[in-house]
Amino acid sequence: MLTLVTGCRGRVGSTLLSLLHGGGHAVRAGSRNPAELSLPAGVPSVACDLGDPSTFAAALEGVGSVFLYAEPSHITEFLAAAQSAGVTHIALLSSSSVLDPDAGSNPIAAAHHTVEQALTASPLTTTLLRPGAFAGNAYQWSESIRSGRPVELPYPHSGTSPIDEADIAEAALAVLTDARLQGSAYHLTGPESFTAAEQVELLAAASGSPVTVRTVTRADWKAAVSPYMPEEIAEGLLDYWAATDGSAAEVTGDTEKLTGRPARSFAAWAAGHASAFRA
Repeated sequence: MLTLVTGCRGRVGSTLLSLLHGGGHAVRAGSRNPAELSLPAGVPSVACDLGDPSTFAAALEGVGSVFLYAEPSHITEFLAAAQSAGVTHIALLSSSSVLDPDAGSNPIAAAHHTVEQALTASPLTTTLLRPGAFAGNAYQWSESIRSGRPVELPYPHSGTSPIDEADIAEAALAVLTDARLQGSAYHLTGPESFTAAEQVELLAAASGSPVTVRTVTRADWKAAVSPYMPEEIAEGLLDYWAATDGSAAEVTGDTEKLTGRPARSFAAWAAGHASAFRA
C-alpha cells in the first residue's frame, strides 16, 4: 500500500518518511514545495499543499493511506479527494490539547479539534495520534543558554511530559503498518513529567553551559515572543502553563504500546542535542 506523508519538512514527517522507506514500504513525500525536500534515494515527491485543494487529486493518486498534519482550512475537500482516490486509512498528527473540555475554542487545540471532528465523521478509518509537548520545543531556549543569558519563564514550575519527535514518528509507523492498531486515539507522552525549570537544568547539564532561570510576568513574556507568535497562541500557552503550574503532567503508556519499547527520556534528548545549547 502506498502511503502519502504530508509535512515532510517537519521533524516528525521527515523521520517517518525515512522509517517507512527503510522498512520497504511504498511511500510518497508530500510538501508545498517538493523541490526543496531532501529525500532518501528512490522516494518520489509531489506537490501537496493542504491549503490548496487543486493539489489534492494528484498527490492522492494511487494512495492507500495518509499521514496527515492538522490543517483545517480545506479538510472537507481533502477528505473528499481521499475517498475518490481510494484512500482507506488516515493517521492524523493531532495534539493532546484536544483533550481540553473547551478544545473547540482553545486557540492551541482548535485546528486539531476541527480536523479530528471532520475525520471521525468521515467513512475513512482514522487513527488519532495526540502527542503532548515535543522535546524539540526546548530549542526555544537555545539562544539564551548559548549566550549565557537567563532563560525567562513565566511559569517555571509548569509540568509537561515532553516526547521525543522520533517516538512520534515510530508510533506513526506502527499505526500505518499494523491494521490492528488502526481506528483508535493515542495520547503520546514522554516517560516522565518535568517542570520547565527542570528541563532547562537538564539542558544545561548536558551541554555544560551554566544557566539560570528568571521568572517573568505574563506581559513581559508575551512582549518578548510577539515578533514571531500570534497573540492568541501566546495567551493560550500562558493559560495552559498557569493551569498546570505546580502540577505534574500526565504520563501514559501509549507510546510504548505502539513502539514496543519505553519512550525516550528528555535527558537522552538533551544529551543527543547538546551541541545546539553549547556556547
